[in-house]
Amino acid sequence: MPIIVVAVIAVAALALAGWALLRPAGGGSDAAGEYTDAQRAEAKTAVCTAFNTVRSGVSLNTNLQAPGGPGDVAGSLAVAANARLSLYDGGQYLLARLAPATAPELADAVRTFGNLLMDIGANATAGAVNTEPQQAARLKEADAANRTIEGLCR
Repeated sequence: MPIIVVAVIAVAALALAGWALLRPAGGGSDAAGEYTDAQRAEAKTAVCTAFNTVRSGVSLNTNLQAPGGPGDVAGSLAVAANARLSLYDGGQYLLARLAPATAPELADAVRTFGNLLMDIGANATAGAVNTEPQQAARLKEADAANRTIEGLCR
């Protein structure tokens, strides 16, 4: 008798797993249809505003020079730390401003860009320089995502 109970439970578990695997994502509802045009517009405005803020901050902080020139070791370290912080925190800030009502194409580009900023910042903190192949590839991908978002935020 216990083998029959185990078999019934196994069949039920397989049926449930199959149903979960084959059901439409999101429970069958169309996510785009869940939001009003006003909600979609508000989400776009919010994430595009956040994008412009992050882009400005990253550009400013990654192009600073040490106040005392190249020989200013403390200034150089401070500038580098600020650049890394603007990258990592900029990525987090951008991802935190991404609303569910954001259009999928824009949301995907923002996720890509935000995650790349954090990856670039984290790897720079770990000692990666921009000329290293992996870091250079991240920078190139981030630049492409940046251009995509610029186009979508117009």
